[in-house]
Amino acid sequence: MLTPFPTDRTTLVSRLRAAGCVYAEDEAELLLAAADSPATLADLTARRVAGEPLEYLLGWAEFCGLRISVDAGVFVPRGRTALLVDAAVELTGPAPAVVDLCCGSGATAVALARRLAPRWLAAADIDPAAVACARRNLAGLPAEVYEGDLFAPLPAHWRGRLDLVVANAPYVPTEAVALMPPEARLHEAPVALDGGPDGLTVLRRVGVDAAHWLAPGGHLVVEAGETQTDALCDAFRAAGLVPTVRHDEDRDATAVTARRPG
Repeated sequence: MLTPFPTDRTTLVSRLRAAGCVYAEDEAELLLAAADSPATLADLTARRVAGEPLEYLLGWAEFCGLRISVDAGVFVPRGRTALLVDAAVELTGPAPAVVDLCCGSGATAVALARRLAPRWLAAADIDPAAVACARRNLAGLPAEVYEGDLFAPLPAHWRGRLDLVVANAPYVPTEAVALMPPEARLHEAPVALDGGPDGLTVLRRVGVDAAHWLAPGGHLVVEAGETQTDALCDAFRAAGLVPTVRHDEDRDATAVTARRPG
């Protein structure tokens, strides 16, 4: 049985802060707005205090000024990934053909759809739960969502014709996953977090395949850890791409862009 929880903001903030919520005041406002009764608020608060991600409780996350639906278990879009979106927009010409790999909720694809007006836009993920979530977020937009491993489910006729490929692929080294905040490692799908021994297993594959799927002059844009950029740039060069590193200290974000020559 749930213990009734006071609906006053001060008490709620205190409980959230005691549980380690850094932005307790903001979270309190969101939980109060989401609850339609004291019982619902008690349930949401108890789950948040227990460590469940706020975005799962609300059913959405804010990303690039948009409200993105997020289902339990699906990777929660991070604010730092806005750097990936900004970099992609700066590099891409009008009416591009765009693919968002490891799309998760589809947040990046939605943001790019709003800012680029692509002539063709697709998103893909290997996790069925993420695909279902992305399809809901991209509903009503001229976009297709595929289930499968990286480029494998895409229509073959787009091979060599893509102007932009973006990927927020998993890049956490396997041994470091256990050190991630509980909100991530206990609640998000491992396939969205674990990037293999050095964190670059999936990103190397993305680079190798992107070299064949991009049109000449097309760009790949990925997110990575700041300490991984040298190894990732080497991998992209070996794949025949020309990489550049971008870092945003305010967002604590790093993006690697890579152009297919031609």
